[in-house]
Amino acid sequence: MEKFRTVLDFCLSHQKVLGYSAVSLLTAGSERLFSVVVFQCPCNSWNMLYGFVFLLVPALILFLLGYLLNVRTWRLFTGCCAPGRCCCCIQRRRCWRYFRVLWLVTVSAAVAPLTWIAVALLGANFYECAASGSSLLQRHLCQGRGTQCHEQVARMPCGGTLPQEAQTFVSLRAQSQVLGWILIASIMALVLADTCLNRCRSTVSFLQLRFWKIYLEKEREVFERKAKEHATKLAERNLKCFFESTEPEPFLTPSNKDWQQISSLYAFSTKEQYYSMIHKYISAKRGTSIRSTEEDVFSPALVFVDGTDFNEMGTI
Repeated sequence: MEKFRTVLDFCLSHQKVLGYSAVSLLTAGSERLFSVVVFQCPCNSWNMLYGFVFLLVPALILFLLGYLLNVRTWRLFTGCCAPGRCCCCIQRRRCWRYFRVLWLVTVSAAVAPLTWIAVALLGANFYECAASGSSLLQRHLCQGRGTQCHEQVARMPCGGTLPQEAQTFVSLRAQSQVLGWILIASIMALVLADTCLNRCRSTVSFLQLRFWKIYLEKEREVFERKAKEHATKLAERNLKCFFESTEPEPFLTPSNKDWQQISSLYAFSTKEQYYSMIHKYISAKRGTSIRSTEEDVFSPALVFVDGTDFNEMGTI
């Protein structure tokens, strides 16, 4: 039991890394399956379009799916253009905050598509097919050799051979794999640089960040339990009144404004210590706004606060 608890604590403390790793592994496995089972290069004039469709279109689908499943996306956009509210960014600072959160959503959503492209380039099947259909490559390899050479270049992914003079100029598989490793190295370097920069500019210490994440996890668990209990009591009251034809008893529940307050984006307060928007809401006077002020700080190291999901699928 103690070992199980240790493994569970490890998973909770590294859930973001483990989540990205799981997404990357599933994407890599899917790419290999597509490459072996589905992909069949036509080895004709369709090569370039066919190869790039398999290389880029699944990546685009995964990218859009990443937006769809990310909690921050809906925390950012839900109610932003509701009747009576301006849909545009009036305050420059708030607009900049929205763009920063949107950028973080984009980075999270880009994990799966970049994994797809990198694995596909290392496998080289898609790139070989697309490059062999390029008119530029065909003209370069077949100078003065006629249209038959162009057809031979297009048949390369299917085992076709080139004239002896042209074979020394092309190695599409090697090009694809080199591009794949360059892409992987570039991504890792950017991730490391971004992580180091965000941690260096963090407004809180390392141990406080750990405590913060533990608090948010416990708050989410308690919120789900209390929300279910509250919803159950409200449903029981309404159904009892319906079936017994009685007047409903008073029932206290958060107002629409209360829900909007705790659903707004989090900003670090330089004066008070708040670990979430709910924490900030209950610490403020009821009826006053808890939206961010000019003195609040939007720290990249604290973006996980906006990513906490309450009883819905999403990326933390």
